Amino acid sequence: MCPFYNNHVNTQQENTLFRIKVKEMMEEKEIEASARILEEIITCSTLEHRDIVFLCIGSDRYVGDSLGPLVGTMLRESHVPYHVYGTLKEPVHAFNLKDILKDINKQLKKPLIISIDACLGEKSQVGFMIFNKGPLAPGKALEKILPEVGDYHIKGVVNYIDPLPASQFINDTRLYTVFNFARTIVKIIRLTVQ
Repeated sequence: MCPFYNNHVNTQQENTLFRIKVKEMMEEKEIEASARILEEIITCSTLEHRDIVFLCIGSDRYVGDSLGPLVGTMLRESHVPYHVYGTLKEPVHAFNLKDILKDINKQLKKPLIISIDACLGEKSQVGFMIFNKGPLAPGKALEKILPEVGDYHIKGVVNYIDPLPASQFINDTRLYTVFNFARTIVKIIRLTVQ
């Protein structure tokens, strides 16, 4: 999980490539516009002979943290031509993240890593998917110290932060919310290969 706070808006807005509200009935033009941005990044990186990696971070043990593994599973089932790490069967989480990063850097040629993770934010931000340039800081909402990962990252604000422990909000997140995020992210990524 990674937090998304308003007090960092200026820096994050400079690096934000797209930000869309995920809802049941998404407008195709929003999805297609987002896919074009991602496709341009992937195309440029492929021309530079870089391996494209989607690093889907999270755990299926907590609904609110299952966005990454859901996306990874759906991408694998879609047979996208990219390297996908982190699925429901083999999640990438706090305990194995460093080892997975070592494997990626050892096995792949100049990997371009796009990290995907769930995120907690303010009430007004819940439901937004944000695609940023720069690394993701996983585990930050739970005060975990993990390496920042990715050249780019996609995060879905699945719930909000409150005075209660962040872990409570991870547990209180609806699966339906996380599933809609996963479906939208996968649709955007799949459009880059058509």
